[in-house]
Formats: sequence, structure tokens, C-alpha cells
Amino acid sequence: MSASQGPLKGLRVLDLTRVLVGPYATMQLADLGAEVIKVERPGDGDETRHVAPLQDGESHYFLAVNRNKLGLAVDMKRPEGKQILVDLARRSDVFIENFRPGVAQRLGLDYESLSKENPRLIYCSISAFGQTGPYASRSALDIAIQAMSGVMSITGEPGGPPTRLGLPMADLCGGLFAVIGVLSAVYERERTGRGQFVDFSMLDGMVGLLMYMATRVFMTAEDSPKIGTGHHGIVPYGAFPASDGYLVIANIGEAFWPKICAAIGRPELAADPRYDTNLKRVDRRQEVDALLAEAMSGKTVAEWDEVFERHDVPHAPILEISEVLRHPQVLARGMVGEFEHPTLGRFPALGRAIRFPDHEGEPLRPPPRLGEHNESVLRDLLGYTPEQIAKLRGDGVIGGGSAVDPGTSAQVEP
Repeated sequence: MSASQGPLKGLRVLDLTRVLVGPYATMQLADLGAEVIKVERPGDGDETRHVAPLQDGESHYFLAVNRNKLGLAVDMKRPEGKQILVDLARRSDVFIENFRPGVAQRLGLDYESLSKENPRLIYCSISAFGQTGPYASRSALDIAIQAMSGVMSITGEPGGPPTRLGLPMADLCGGLFAVIGVLSAVYERERTGRGQFVDFSMLDGMVGLLMYMATRVFMTAEDSPKIGTGHHGIVPYGAFPASDGYLVIANIGEAFWPKICAAIGRPELAADPRYDTNLKRVDRRQEVDALLAEAMSGKTVAEWDEVFERHDVPHAPILEISEVLRHPQVLARGMVGEFEHPTLGRFPALGRAIRFPDHEGEPLRPPPRLGEHNESVLRDLLGYTPEQIAKLRGDGVIGGGSAVDPGTSAQVEP
């Protein structure tokens, strides 16, 4: 049904996710060419359709994570609605949901039930804490996962309160991990001929990102303090003020320290016995940071950008999002595109982050209106007659509806 091109062309994904982590995962699959059928409840649809700001009734939030999908509005609590989803699962490669554990079983849309209908089905369940463990039945938002994963304890300025990451990283990394899990299962199915259950926990994902921070605790048995933009084991590293803004400097090993010293006009510091190794600089962090801050205060961000580039110092200006979206490198990579929206007209959108030269030029398609593809999915994919479709609509099993102001749970009840 979908005209999408890309490495995943021919892969059909039945998407029962809502809010962010699941829709972000399925959008990645759609961007890669999969045919994604997004299922929403009639009436209000996905909660994010109603998150401000809105333009002409369209939410920025929904637009951000639902492009390139087909839209189906089905009441899955009704027997006729459930049957539609079972029929679609028989014809799909992947089924993704982010219900609270136990909900899919009550609906009869769990892996055990659907795999009997389609043994090749890959079923991905995304939840806050996974299908097992003492917290399995709990729901949680991104910020709760950031808190419980330890990430907030190391984010923020020294002595300051715990700070949430600026991006909803538990949701975003969850979406990406879910895609990795799904594609791994697709690959294994090529060998075995059978699908499988993919159990993804947002907490698992964030704990998995702790990497060397966790290893540091394993090694020292000490928790890491907040250190702002700095690095616990590397100096200099972090944000430093120029006369009109900030730049970050990143130093690793010993090769870049002499280059930094030369760039700030203090070449003698490279051989200074107080600072000539990283371990010494870590011990004298405040002194080193103060030296750089004092040296950099006399030039603008643009001037330092040129100086550091000339001296091969790893650095970058700290940009506002509006600056990022018009940056020449970002534009050259096609990371700002657009789609043609039935209400908004030509509307800007982020481009695809993964590039395949063999599939360049595939246009972005707008997120679906609520239930936009009801008729085409039911008619063309499931073979429903116009009379059957009309009855389903008349009975309220399918359709669109009016907006409400719902909540935004990361794992949801239908």
C-alpha cells in the first residue's frame, strides 16, 4: 500500500504505540522505508495530537514523530475492532505496542495470541520497566526514568539540584533501542523463519547508556558528582565563555593540550610541570578552567571558532536550536526538509538522520490525519467491502473525532 522507498521497503509494521517512545521508534522504521500503519482510538486519537503549541489544529508534538505513516482509527476494545487488528497482524511483519504490561493480554492482542495467527510476527513491547521485575506493572514518564537511571544525579552544575536532560532521552533512546531490537529479530527470522517477542524497558535503555559512568562506580565504589559541562576524567573539557557567548572545548589524551595552549596564546603552559599531563590537570581542574576562561574572554565566539580551527583544537560553538536549523552543515546534509500537509501546506520537518545514497530523494510524507487511511487499509489490505466499512463507521468501530486534553503517559492504557 505504501509507496515508500528505502532499505526496509516491503516490511509492514502495525503500530499501536502512542505519545513518544513508540511513535519515535516506528517513525524511524517508516523513514527507512517500512510501511507503518499507525492505529489510534477514534475520537481523540494519540494524546500528542493535542499538545500545545498548535497551528491550525495541528500539534507540533504529533507532527514531530508521526510522519511517513498510514493512519487507522479503530476501537480495539470492540470485538470488530479487535478482529481488524488481528487480521492486520496476520499480514504484518512487526507489531509494536507500548501498553502497560498485562493490557495486551486483556485485549487478546498479546504475543502468544497473535503469534498463533502469524508465526513470523515480530512483536515488540515497549514499557517503562519491562515485562518482569517488581516494577513491571508501574507506568512512568521520561523524567521518572531519567531519575531512576541515575542520569539526573550526574546532570547539572556542581552543588546544584538534579537536572533533567534537555531532550526526553529516556523516550528517544528507548525508541532507538526498540528499532535495534526489531531489526535484529527481522534478521534472525531470515534464518529461522519464525518471529519472536522483543521485551524493551525504558529503564534498561537508560541504564545501558551509563557506560563508563557505571564502570567508574564498579572500579571506585564512589558515585560521581555533578560537574556541569565538564568531564570527570578529562581536563580541559566543557563550556568556556567568549565575549559574546560560549564554546565547548574537548581534550582527550595529551596530543591536544599543546594545541590548546598555543591557540590561547599561552604555549608555555604545554610544558608547565603543573599541567603537562591529564592526571595533573584533573587534580588542578579549577586552575586550568580559570586559565582558559580568562584567556578566552577577549574574543568573540566567531573569532575563537577560527582560531581553534586553525590550531586543530576540538571545539564547537553552543548554538540555539534556531541557529542549528539554519546552519550550513545541517542544511548541506539535508537535515531540514519539508512535507506537504493537507492543512498546513508546505511545512518544515527534520530530515532523515541515516542516509543511503541509493535511496536519496524520497520525499517526506506528512503525519496522517486521524483515521485518514481507514478505507484504503480495510479495502485494499483486508478486502472489506464498502458496505462493511460503512457499517463499521456507523457503529463507531472506526472513525475520527474531536480533540480532548489528555495526559502524556510513556506507557498507556487503550
